[in-house]
Amino acid sequence: MAGINAHLKVKEEAPLILKRSEAYIGVLVDDLISKGTEEPYRMFTSRAEFRTLLRQDNADLRLTPISHKLGLASAERNERVNQKLEAVDKIKKILSELSLDPTETNQFLEERKSAALSQKQKAIQLVVRPNISLLEMTSSLEKVHNLLNVFDLETILQAETQIKYEVYIDKEKEIVARMSQLEDLLIPEQFDYDKIQSLSTEAQQKFKKIRPRTLGQASRISGVNPSDVQILMVYMGR
Repeated sequence: MAGINAHLKVKEEAPLILKRSEAYIGVLVDDLISKGTEEPYRMFTSRAEFRTLLRQDNADLRLTPISHKLGLASAERNERVNQKLEAVDKIKKILSELSLDPTETNQFLEERKSAALSQKQKAIQLVVRPNISLLEMTSSLEKVHNLLNVFDLETILQAETQIKYEVYIDKEKEIVARMSQLEDLLIPEQFDYDKIQSLSTEAQQKFKKIRPRTLGQASRISGVNPSDVQILMVYMGR
């Protein structure tokens, strides 16, 4: 991050700031800035509030486009990521449209101790079941195999993860969208906190020491209450 931003500064371009919802290093940097380094810091996954989004299997999907924009990832690598995204969407579309008959599916379900079908059901509904693997469905069910055998293992696994955890992923994306409203509200670099007498003394001291870049970052500083952030927001005319 230091090397990237040194390069961007020399080129007089905007710095790269990875959000807490984009990368674990974004969590680490934000924590060190907002919480300080008075105690030893270790980067645990538990420090991130958006762990469902910051998965190991989707790191390439999250970071390659950013890397390509900076000139680090090649156009070929970025294109491979775009192709993977398109392939994942195709798999999800295929499964959402493919109907499976009980006669051809129930033996497979019984072997995996999963409830049998009483009528036709979309393949994507089976993937959501806890004991069902999309890879097993591809190798055991002829209809699924004929449609998905053209996709590679990595793409199939990514599609399965997105399907199984779609509800949780969408919920975290909603939270990120709501919180991004605060992240988009920039605080002027030379903002005079002494003018706001209604701020608590602790919040005023922390703001002056840390100089948060956004209202979102200000809200995460330990010792700062939501009321302090609201006062700051009102004072800035937001």
